[in-house]
Amino acid sequence: MNRWEDWPPARPIRVDGGIKARSKRGVIGEQWWSRRFISVLESYGMSGRLARGRSYARAGQVLDFELSQGKVTARVQGSRVRPYQVRIGVLPLTTAQWRRVQDRLASQALFRAKLLAGEMPHEIEEVFAECGTPLFPRSAADLDMHCSCPDWGVPCKHLAAVCYVLAEEFDRDPFGMLAWRGKGREELLATLRRIQGAPAGPGRDAAPGRAALDVPAPPLEKCLEGFWSPGLSPARLRALTTAPDSASPDLLLRMFPPPPVQVRGTDLADVLASAYERLGADDLGAEPED
Repeated sequence: MNRWEDWPPARPIRVDGGIKARSKRGVIGEQWWSRRFISVLESYGMSGRLARGRSYARAGQVLDFELSQGKVTARVQGSRVRPYQVRIGVLPLTTAQWRRVQDRLASQALFRAKLLAGEMPHEIEEVFAECGTPLFPRSAADLDMHCSCPDWGVPCKHLAAVCYVLAEEFDRDPFGMLAWRGKGREELLATLRRIQGAPAGPGRDAAPGRAALDVPAPPLEKCLEGFWSPGLSPARLRALTTAPDSASPDLLLRMFPPPPVQVRGTDLADVLASAYERLGADDLGAEPED
């Protein structure tokens, strides 16, 4: 009689309508933040077990998937009739930690502009680290991984498949990564706008409603040595997007929302959005597409 270890592994039950990874070969994850997420997991010694779930993710074995504050839940179809229940938990940031991160992000115009344009600045990982709370889990102990399958290894192939689906969800919406740590897109952007438009602090002269952008600086004679030096390293400068057409034409409206008034029955925001779209067209004489 053959031992059970000698039996071929059971094949998963194929399903229709599952969540299939977009990547068909090679690495999964197109943006730097999603690839960084996978590389962080691999750095915990999970690379071998993660690879087992790549085919599951590409075959669409993940039936459903939900990302919420502090956790991801999913169902994965394996070789048994009943799908396995998968949960990946992470400790959300505290209110005090998020306050430090938001203040730091709001203090830099570049960070605000990229986040409001739906991009994730490369420096955001450094911002979280400087605030004492890494953006990505620091170790495997920071993750609570659970699957209802009989495999005791972590991650099993079902958990691994969900990790890849999660990485591609971060590709689709980078704010999903921040929501996983406890702060959704709308809440974060609203806070950044509020901090940006806050009145100046004591001892500063600022007109009402103006952003408090004045930052105390040392006298010029004390910083002549580095006056002509760039604020960022050459490598960081090369990594920044410089193409003027990479930003959305209505980015300014998202950074500085106009007052809620109407012009001839139309919201002022809609009037300005149309005007900015025309100004942002490659050919100023061309009509914007409908």
